[in-house]
Amino acid sequence: MADEVLRERRGHVEIVTINRPDARNAINRATAVALGEALDDCETDDDVWVVVLTAAGDKAFSAGMDLKAFAAGEFPITDKGFGGITQRDFPKPLIAAANGSALAGGFEIMISCDMVIAADHAKFGIPEASRGLVAGAGGLIRLPKLVPLAVAYEMALTADPINAQRAYELGLVNHVVPGDQVLDTAIALAERIAKNAPLAVRTSKDVMKKSREMSEKDSWVLNGEAFGMVGRSADALEGATAFAQKREPNWQGK
Repeated sequence: MADEVLRERRGHVEIVTINRPDARNAINRATAVALGEALDDCETDDDVWVVVLTAAGDKAFSAGMDLKAFAAGEFPITDKGFGGITQRDFPKPLIAAANGSALAGGFEIMISCDMVIAADHAKFGIPEASRGLVAGAGGLIRLPKLVPLAVAYEMALTADPINAQRAYELGLVNHVVPGDQVLDTAIALAERIAKNAPLAVRTSKDVMKKSREMSEKDSWVLNGEAFGMVGRSADALEGATAFAQKREPNWQGK
């Protein structure tokens, strides 16, 4: 694994760290490839049930594209999008531990995650319009689905960032904590999720994500298929058996 991205395993939780603090964790080609490969590994590793994505230092989760590298001809995009993540359909819970500000492509990486723990000093936004650009890594697509449309317009068209408290009020982040508590809080959330049956967790995420784009009628079909599939699983039987025997379940993920 390249030095641009670090990995650590804690039980069934994988911690992936963007490691370019001197560049405000901006994304160059090497970082995009390394982050994409790390997430590929996590997706196929049956022992990884939840992933926490964070960054080194305390100033920035990511400043977005490394403009110096871009000027030299590098493109930090893979077949899974900017940073190897923004166009990825990741099946497992993915938590962003935003240790600092996330702007431009860094914000788009953050909102590619399912949940966010934010440092109280962090700022978030898509300032591309102030540079004559548009947010091209999903900000214009995801943001209007996450916050009221008028708020998304204001953020994109003024290019002004918002602070962590405002992001919390809008529902963009789950919790705001002091900077030195961000990673521990994110890991604690991941561990709470990892106590549950991984197949049920992944399926629940899949139904909620897909049903946002479906009619209610089609959503009920999807929900019924998911309920039937999980209900026939070994984990469903184990969950009932463990409850009856008053012990902790031994999940298999199938």
